[in-house]
Amino acid sequence: MTYCVGIRLNAGLVFLSDSRTNAGVDAISTFRKMIVYEKPGDRFMVLMSAGNLSISQSVREILQVEKLPNGDDEPISIWNAKSMFDATRVLGAAVRRVYEQDGPSLKAAGIDFNCSMIFGGQIGGEAMRLFLVYSAGNFIEATRETCFFQIGESKYGKPILDRVLTPHTPLDEAAKCALVSMDSTLKSNLSVGLPLDLLVYEAGRLRSERIAVLDEHNPYFQMIHTTWGQRLREVFESIDDPQWDGAEADHPLLASSERFEPMRKIAGPDEKIV
Repeated sequence: MTYCVGIRLNAGLVFLSDSRTNAGVDAISTFRKMIVYEKPGDRFMVLMSAGNLSISQSVREILQVEKLPNGDDEPISIWNAKSMFDATRVLGAAVRRVYEQDGPSLKAAGIDFNCSMIFGGQIGGEAMRLFLVYSAGNFIEATRETCFFQIGESKYGKPILDRVLTPHTPLDEAAKCALVSMDSTLKSNLSVGLPLDLLVYEAGRLRSERIAVLDEHNPYFQMIHTTWGQRLREVFESIDDPQWDGAEADHPLLASSERFEPMRKIAGPDEKIV
C-alpha cells in the first residue's frame, strides 16, 4: 500500500511519501514513490504515485517523452509546458497511454487498472499549483478551501491535516504536520512503511535543496513519533471522564433533551422478554 500527501500553501509546497510496496504479508519491498522533474530557474515539479507499481513506473517513464499536439507550435511536454495545467494534461495523457497498452491485459488477468498521482510544482511566470490525477487521466486542482491532497491509505493521517492546515500555515509547520500525519498512518497500517521522502519547496525558487530521506534512525522523526504519542495521551488524560450524575458536573453526560430518548421495551407483569 502507500501513503502520500501533497500540500499547497501561500509560502510553498510540501510533499511526503512512504516507500513500502507489498503484494502480501510475505512479499514486501521498498520503492520510491516520489520523483522530481527540475530545470533550475525554469521549472520545478514533483510527482508522487500510489496504486499498481507497474502502472506508476510505466507512467513515469512515458511522462518524460510524452507530447501533446499544440497546433502549429512545438508539441507540449512537461519540459516545455507554459503552465502546470498543461504539464498535468501531459501526465494525464501518459496515464491513458499506459491504459491503452496494458489495460486489456491487466483486465484479462483480473487486475484493476489502479493508479493515482499527486503532481505539483511551479513553472516560471506562473503561480504554484497542485493537482490530483486519477486512473482515467482526469484531474482536479487544490484550492484555498482544500489545500492538500492524499493518495493511498489516507484515512489515518487526515484528521491532523484537517485541523492544522490553512493556506497561511508556514512551511516548516506544514512539514511537521505532514510527518505527524504519516506517523499516525504508520502506527495504524502495516502496509505503509519507512523510509520516507520529504520535500519542501519555497514559492518562486524553481529549485529546492530541502529534500530529506527519513528512516527509523532519523533523530527528528524519532522525536515526532515519541512526542506525538506522549502528548496525545496527556491530552486524552486531561479530558474529564463521563459524569453520569449531572447534578454538580461541569459537563454532564446526561443532559435533558426533548428530541432524543432511549428506546426501551418495558415488560408487563405477565410478560417475558426473550
